[in-house]
Amino acid sequence: MAVSPFLFVSVIILFLFVPVSSTVDTNSTLQSIRDGDTLVSSEGKFELGFFSPGNSKNRYVGIWYHKIPTTTVIWVANRCNPIHDSSGLLTINSTGNLVLLYQDTSVVWSASSLKQARKPFLHLLDTGNLVLKDENNGSSSQESYLWQSFDYPSDTLLPGMKLGWDFRAGLKRSLTAWKSSNDPCPGKLSYGFELKPDASPEVYLLNGTAKYYRSGPWNGLRFSGVPELIANPIYNFKYVYNDHELYYMFDIKVEAELFSRIVLNETTNSRQRYAWLAGNETWGLFDSAPETDCDKYAFCGANGSCVMINNNPTCHCLKGFKPRSEEKWGSSDWSGGCVRNTPMICHDKEKDGFIKLDGLKLPDTTHSWVNQRLNLSECRNKCLRNCSCMAYTNFNIRGQGSGCIMWFGDLLDIRHFPLNGQTLYVRVPASELGKGNGKQRAVIIAAVVGSVSGVLLLGFCIYKIRC
Repeated sequence: MAVSPFLFVSVIILFLFVPVSSTVDTNSTLQSIRDGDTLVSSEGKFELGFFSPGNSKNRYVGIWYHKIPTTTVIWVANRCNPIHDSSGLLTINSTGNLVLLYQDTSVVWSASSLKQARKPFLHLLDTGNLVLKDENNGSSSQESYLWQSFDYPSDTLLPGMKLGWDFRAGLKRSLTAWKSSNDPCPGKLSYGFELKPDASPEVYLLNGTAKYYRSGPWNGLRFSGVPELIANPIYNFKYVYNDHELYYMFDIKVEAELFSRIVLNETTNSRQRYAWLAGNETWGLFDSAPETDCDKYAFCGANGSCVMINNNPTCHCLKGFKPRSEEKWGSSDWSGGCVRNTPMICHDKEKDGFIKLDGLKLPDTTHSWVNQRLNLSECRNKCLRNCSCMAYTNFNIRGQGSGCIMWFGDLLDIRHFPLNGQTLYVRVPASELGKGNGKQRAVIIAAVVGSVSGVLLLGFCIYKIRC
């Protein structure tokens, strides 16, 4: 259950003034480490060493929070190759690569550096990043790292970590859940960006190869499907997409120590955000996705939209559409989705029009096209001239809006949001324009009752409007 927003604010305020004991080991660099020894970051925030997860006796090399009494592992090296005794040795070999040895001879795990170093050494940073550096290179920039653990996440995203792609290195940074609390080997759940030519990238939560949840496309301010990502005094959110890289990142603004992490949970099939509540000495869960059935991928099927009413999901067909199966729809089986009331006829495309739907999570962008130079009017005209174009809107909603994104084929995974939803223009034939559709339209207007980590916890009331 999520933490009460008022309790969470109070605990965070108290936490910011709780004195933190100093670390007893400020040595954060080495060339090798044996099972039983640990490496602590310079300010004592993180610790590297060997550990056994849960009830397992297997040994793994991992990183965890040094100052937190509850052992919380945020990175594992040899996730699927455990050592079965205490003979493990993490070291830098003669070629400058990081290797994990079993009984000093057998290589269990290795990490290749980008280039040869004359005097390589390991450094555990207070960000939780384990980096391989050259002693002859005094730079502290990421470009000076020969290798870094942040490029190879396990199940956890920390402040300052990039979730996404480095196109130059051909590197994809994504999260994969542990199989269980006893086994850090990747399970079925993964979380990361999926790239599609000419389309807007999105972050997907995958269960195996099946889409389970998605973020929605980035709209210049936030992900379309995550309206809680708003400006706040605790977190910065950053999105970068250019020829060199694509990534999402969050950072903590406050100077006092605040431990926060995003982690995948294989048991609950969810992406969860936690913050350490020092007063209670526990991790407080205050955001999870998918949180409701409306968050689950394509819950209402094609051309359907989901809205939460009294904590229950309800599906509606978009205006101009009807249930594919009235019988199933009437029994709350919405998976079949909706089909058009009137088929689209290509030679009448100039007579088509668009209906404006507000407060939405934008559809899945797998079959979409983006042009950042077109304005909204140009976007409409371009969509109208293409028989396959089913919807359009601004690519970027900053200011007055800019750019163009168009969808082709069925519109999938749409839902209504009480706050910070977006506008979508859906194509319909001329015969559907102007028809009333009020009886099946309801959206939620929400009152903000708290905000600490950039995730608002909302109280809801129902208010009918025309959409």
